[in-house]
Amino acid sequence: MEEGGGSSELECTNIDAAADSLDSSTIFHLVSDIVAFILFMHQQIPSVLQDITHEFDDLRSEFKELEIELAESEAKAISTRRKQAARKREVKMGIRRLEKLMGCISNLKTALQLVITEVPNVDKISLVLGPSPLRPLHIYELCFSNGRPVLEDFSRSKITEMLSRKAIRTMISKGVGSDSYAGPTKLFLLVKAPSFLNLPLHFLPKREFRPNRKAKPFRLRFRCRNQNMAMNPQPDDRASSVEVQHSTSEDLIWFQCRHTIKGIVCRASPPED
Repeated sequence: MEEGGGSSELECTNIDAAADSLDSSTIFHLVSDIVAFILFMHQQIPSVLQDITHEFDDLRSEFKELEIELAESEAKAISTRRKQAARKREVKMGIRRLEKLMGCISNLKTALQLVITEVPNVDKISLVLGPSPLRPLHIYELCFSNGRPVLEDFSRSKITEMLSRKAIRTMISKGVGSDSYAGPTKLFLLVKAPSFLNLPLHFLPKREFRPNRKAKPFRLRFRCRNQNMAMNPQPDDRASSVEVQHSTSEDLIWFQCRHTIKGIVCRASPPED
């Protein structure tokens, strides 16, 4: 999300990591955690995503148990069967309420894993909250400017936990989510990557993407110990991933993820007297 003028670097908040590089797993979990944080802070979900995930899993488990109980309870009293059937309907409604949200989040995470694996030296990731990417209410831009190795294992690490907490604390201190609730809206994921990226089922190119400038991007830049060396590499120590990044730096374009997350209606806070 480039804007006119040269102040983008000055407006970028740095998050320093005690590591030489950030692997694909770390980037995936950082983005996922920030997505969950943005959804919660902007009241697009009723509680933290971890709690919603547990609730959804519990509802699905209970629904299966109720189906089994109803199938095996022909000899039970009619009142018992009615109670079980009523509870089954309640559980089914709860599942339907969360099913689309959880499906969208799962699809977005799958797309994110694929793009990070396909292009580990992805330049920027933007999270846009609003009716459309061109009419954003909020823009969160995450910069990962270091070359990094690709890991197939997407498990969390101590570095991931540390950076996630540091990033979220920084966003809270900057007032993220402190504005008034604007109602349910959408969250879009955009990735700035080399133009050769080919994941048509998950990402569409947006070469001329220019969002409304009224929404000022909130930028986080994740830096490693060798940040300066990566930005000014020597011929003998240039990592292959950094070479790819530099060779394609003139042809980086935005790709929009085809999977969006639509917020669900949350109970409004009671008005103050």
